[in-house]
Amino acid sequence: MAEADPPKPKKLVASAPAVALLASAFVVATCGLIYELLASTLASYLLGDSVTQFSTVIGSYLFAMGMGSWFSRYVKKNELRLFVRTELLIAVIGGCSAAALFLLFPVIDHFRVALYGIVLAIGFLVGLEIPLLIRILRGYEFREVVSNVLTFDYVGALAASLLFPLILMPHLGMIRTGFLFGFFNAAVALALLFTLPKTIGFRVEKFASVLILIGLAAGFFASDRLQRWAEVAGYGEPVIYAVSTKHQRIVLTRRGDDLRLYLNGNLQFSSRDEYRYHEALVHPAMGRVAHPRNVLILGGGDGLAAREVLRHKEVEHLTLVDLDGEMTDLFAKTDMLTRLNGGSLTNAKMTVINADGFRWAREATGQYDAIIVDFPDPVDYSVGKLYTETFYRAARKLLAPGGMMVVQSTSPLVAPNAFWTVATTMESAGMQTRAYHAYVPSFGEWGFILAANGPIPDKANIPTGRFLTPEIAERMFDFPPDMARRPTPVNRLDNQALVREFADAWSRYEG
Repeated sequence: MAEADPPKPKKLVASAPAVALLASAFVVATCGLIYELLASTLASYLLGDSVTQFSTVIGSYLFAMGMGSWFSRYVKKNELRLFVRTELLIAVIGGCSAAALFLLFPVIDHFRVALYGIVLAIGFLVGLEIPLLIRILRGYEFREVVSNVLTFDYVGALAASLLFPLILMPHLGMIRTGFLFGFFNAAVALALLFTLPKTIGFRVEKFASVLILIGLAAGFFASDRLQRWAEVAGYGEPVIYAVSTKHQRIVLTRRGDDLRLYLNGNLQFSSRDEYRYHEALVHPAMGRVAHPRNVLILGGGDGLAAREVLRHKEVEHLTLVDLDGEMTDLFAKTDMLTRLNGGSLTNAKMTVINADGFRWAREATGQYDAIIVDFPDPVDYSVGKLYTETFYRAARKLLAPGGMMVVQSTSPLVAPNAFWTVATTMESAGMQTRAYHAYVPSFGEWGFILAANGPIPDKANIPTGRFLTPEIAERMFDFPPDMARRPTPVNRLDNQALVREFADAWSRYEG
């Protein structure tokens, strides 16, 4: 008697179960990549060095996905039940990941253990999902199953890569985004439970799905409070203002008369001693220009450097270029901040331009008698490009004859190699330099590099301020042996040597 032919695989038609399963592939891919991007971005915010953080997080995530796919071979039965439970686990771990990491950062010593533990867990579960999904659809024609599942998987990844930088980060922030996509994961699991015919007995999973959805929705609406708790724990000071713009996280804290600004968790100034920093930044350069009528500030969106520039009565026009419009608006319109910067951002002599300083400097054609460069420290490669030879060559072209430029250049005591790398790089761009330093209690010993297209005058017309006097300004150019100049590389776009030097020095200093 001849053997019966095996049943012919069904075509993958648009039935409700098939559509539900393929839609889940799209959501799985979208949510999985969102969690990966969240972890990478959060790590770069908290730990610095974005290239290292993105590389190690993505590599760990992909490795864990491979382990999850390999482990799926040991699943012999109940694939659908395991798929739903996996989806719910990802919803909980991935959805809460950003909130958990923000809350853990200020209270645990080994933050990277928590970070990579979460990344590996999510990666393992996501890697488990796709093989399970293909096996659940095994009754259909294999070629169609693989083709459709992978298509939806890759399209979901594209959707995530576009949504994250363009919509999610600028409008929702990291914590709210995590909860939202965790909700999507749990919603897909619940939809499968009510769509597929084989889930009648999945009462525990249905109940768990509803509870998880409620919990993630509550987390979504409590995101601002969770973010505030994390920041209060991290800063140790009352947070009076916090917002995530499309460029950065802006936080203002206040304790007594001490108002502090943090960008992405890094202190930018304390109102108790910022005058020391800004007087030292501005006046040694301005005082060496015969007639500083047209002045450019790159960075400095808080308007504090502009306040010092406007103390020079010869200034006729001041241009400030800062990336973040929300930053300059905040410091132009908030009473307690305008009192601090003297209303400099709304002064009649001021023009504020919100643009990327690197691109703007390369495209600008004006000439400036003084250029004040007040960018954040080179904590990652996106900021590090503002300290490269390419940037300084562009800035040099904007200097009028007899003009002076000054760059804030981190601590010559904590990070001497990074500090002198700035000087070496500016000299490589064709400028002459002189370095100096000042003590700012909130930061410690801080350094600056003066630069010009020709000789730098020894004498300067220094106005007497709260900190700076002509005598103090002269002493700032003396360096003790532990801060003395040493050989350093040129910081170029293709090597970003400064970012590595900066990160190494500060990591050793902060332990």
